[in-house]
Amino acid sequence: MLSCRQGRVPYVGSYRVLAVDDSLLMRRKVQKTLRDTEFEVIATAANGQEAVERFEEHRPDLVLLDVVMPRLDGPGALKQIMELDPQARVIMISSLGTEETVSECLERGALRFLQKPFTDDLLLNTLRSVLPA
Repeated sequence: MLSCRQGRVPYVGSYRVLAVDDSLLMRRKVQKTLRDTEFEVIATAANGQEAVERFEEHRPDLVLLDVVMPRLDGPGALKQIMELDPQARVIMISSLGTEETVSECLERGALRFLQKPFTDDLLLNTLRSVLPA
């Protein structure tokens, strides 16, 4: 069994995912893609502020976090999430993946950066790549 970090439930069959995107269609796509896999979307959020609140409430195993969102952008939400849990596993997603944005997010603690649009297989492989060994 995988070791669990303080405050986390040990792995019992699925990894808990928080899906954050201001697009309802993207949130639904992620939910559909992860259905019947080892991942379960336990919460969604439509902006950065909601993302931080949902993270604090649910303490997911993985976070998919859009970059451009209202109220609080992805890099701002990432900063707050990493302050809450420096070991958080966050994957940034965006259609606006400039080198500067990618570098900023990786420096703030994101583990990967996925450029939209992405295939279902790429999403699953990226999620799997950040799981604990």
